[in-house]
Amino acid sequence: MALPIETFFLSPNHQGTLQSQVQQMIAHGILSGRFGTGEKLPSTRKLAAHLGISRITVTLAYTELVASDYLTARGRSGYYVSDNAPVPPVYQPQPMAAESVDWTRAIGQRFSGGRTLSKPKDWARFRYAFIYGQTDPQLFDHANWRQCALQALGQRDFSALTADYYDRDDPQLIEFIQRNTLPRRGISANADQILITMGAQNALWLTAQVLLTQRRTAAFEDPCYPALREILTQSRCHMAPVRVDQKGLPPDAIPPQVDVIFATPSHQCPTTSTMPMERRQDLLDRARALDALVIEDDYEFEMSFLERPSPALKSMDVDGRVIYVGSFSKSLFPGLRLGFLVGSEPFIREARALRASVLRHPPGHIQRTAAYFLSMGHYDAQIRKMGAALHRRRTAMQAAIDAHGLEIAGLGGFGGSSFWMRAPAHKDARQLALDLQEASVLIEPGNAFFSGQDTPRNYYRLGYSSIQSDRITEGIARIAKAVES
Repeated sequence: MALPIETFFLSPNHQGTLQSQVQQMIAHGILSGRFGTGEKLPSTRKLAAHLGISRITVTLAYTELVASDYLTARGRSGYYVSDNAPVPPVYQPQPMAAESVDWTRAIGQRFSGGRTLSKPKDWARFRYAFIYGQTDPQLFDHANWRQCALQALGQRDFSALTADYYDRDDPQLIEFIQRNTLPRRGISANADQILITMGAQNALWLTAQVLLTQRRTAAFEDPCYPALREILTQSRCHMAPVRVDQKGLPPDAIPPQVDVIFATPSHQCPTTSTMPMERRQDLLDRARALDALVIEDDYEFEMSFLERPSPALKSMDVDGRVIYVGSFSKSLFPGLRLGFLVGSEPFIREARALRASVLRHPPGHIQRTAAYFLSMGHYDAQIRKMGAALHRRRTAMQAAIDAHGLEIAGLGGFGGSSFWMRAPAHKDARQLALDLQEASVLIEPGNAFFSGQDTPRNYYRLGYSSIQSDRITEGIARIAKAVES
């Protein structure tokens, strides 16, 4: 029986090549049970004419499907669904039974319900999306990333793609971090002092798990990165939030009996303030006096388009008490989920063992692709391009903010990609965000960044990494109108 040609159509939302679309269309038809064993497919000429594509594209797709045993070619007769094609599963849904488990008692530790950031999944449809950390497709070097991914898929890199590293990492990526990334921050480390992580958040989790117990105390900035606060809560350690000022974390406010200090000296989250060099030395002195360790989250240091970034806190450390957290996800794209830890060998050894027990290692193909992208100079070129674009957007945004009389609560002196804003005291930024969505504007309420119950509600963050310059002025005008109303 021949399959009617009307049942074949291409999805307008498919992102791959035409050949891959044809392959996926036919494979899906077989796997879903719509195309049965032995049924004849349309000829390559007829299907190409029906879909409006070239005949060679259809021929190549058929050939690949024959090679993977979805189709079989029968002489001059044509192509048929193979007898060995995957059989669609027979699924008989079972009637829903009432569960007898009392999950309120069965769950030993809760991880949900914390105060975290949330972003609409459809944020890109908003015309004025002042959302932090999202990728602007106009700035990302997709062509070269794709070429690096294809190179990583090549035969020469077969072992890097398919091997189980167990607790190790891609040596090419480690070498680049060791020879290029860290020296730019004034840091020297050997390969055994570097660990690849699934982004900075995974690095912070590993650090908390290795260093903290229920008897130890962690000091952290207030306001801070909300996910860090959740990580510390889950570790069940004693928590000591320290309110930041215009220069970041004040060392003299760190209480005694602290074991681990979490800080963002280069670019405080979310106020964007930069810790001066004198205070950095004071922080190291305070940590030495407490015999405490310092976790330095050095996110976004690459976005220093106004002035050169200060040396990392880790570069000033002579005791080995600073553990450095870096990330490529902020500067490339958030979905990459690739970061790294740098610390003394005893610490990295334990973090490596913990990572191996949870997820082995980040995927080898992603590591090798990133290694190529970094080593071929594409990363530096993208950083320069992003820095120039963010500089223009920041200038336009500050001019619009000043023109409409909005208040900036935190302004990074080196660059970055966001403003920390303060509305009048009677305003609730959460309601303000809901009202602005009706005007196609997205902002981030700031309450999630603060610790404790009685938190300020009039702070909000405006990111400019994913909004185009020509939309900034009107977007700020709509925010000002909502604040005044």
